Amino acid sequence: MTRYDDLTELLLQLGDSAMVQAQRLCELVGGAPALEEEVALMNVGLDLVGQARNWLEYAAERINDGRTADDLVFLRDSSDYCNLLLVELPNGDFGVTIAKQFLFDSWHYAMLQSLSGSSDERIAAVATKSFKEVTYHLRRSSEWVKRLGDGTDESHQRMQAAIDQVWHYSFEFSMPTEHLAALEAEGVFPAASTVHERWSETVKAVLSEATLTQPEAAARNYLSGREGLHTESLGYILAEMQFLPRAYPDANW
Repeated sequence: MTRYDDLTELLLQLGDSAMVQAQRLCELVGGAPALEEEVALMNVGLDLVGQARNWLEYAAERINDGRTADDLVFLRDSSDYCNLLLVELPNGDFGVTIAKQFLFDSWHYAMLQSLSGSSDERIAAVATKSFKEVTYHLRRSSEWVKRLGDGTDESHQRMQAAIDQVWHYSFEFSMPTEHLAALEAEGVFPAASTVHERWSETVKAVLSEATLTQPEAAARNYLSGREGLHTESLGYILAEMQFLPRAYPDANW
């Protein structure tokens, strides 16, 4: 995996996580449980694509090796992606899709809330705009968790099973943030050390209202999206997402 400075690594993590989550949501076209939900999921996906472009354009400028944001998306191998492991997991049933989205939204909300006060004006501008969109994303996914968790016996059981299934990958939200210490000291990433605390508070409150049991804190294993150590799922995502640009590199449309 190619390593960059801490700020560029942060931009890649934000951009890659948004892009991969958007790709997973796009897989639900024609497969959502209701037309209204399909439209809503696609709107969230489109928001994330726009956010990914903003982060990755800045990352490409900092890397400064001639690559564009499109190149970073379509021409990197999985080992160079920095996305959270959670977003690359298969969608599963609707409960799993919502569980993934909710845990990701909670982290995303906390990240953007901090970055909105960044001393880097460009980061602050992107984060502020994205925060408005993610506020809606989190409200929507939280409402679904509550509706399913505190609904029928079956919806409660399936929502609990979904949380339990994906919870293991939440260990990345609580990983040490030493690599962000310099950015925090410089004011580039204000309150970086409190992101996990904010994430945890949001998750705890929503799961409690949804009458769901929060699992024990997830233990870390050898995988790490930030370090390019992914599940096999990411390879399948990229194989589909990158096929056209790799097969027809000179194509224009």
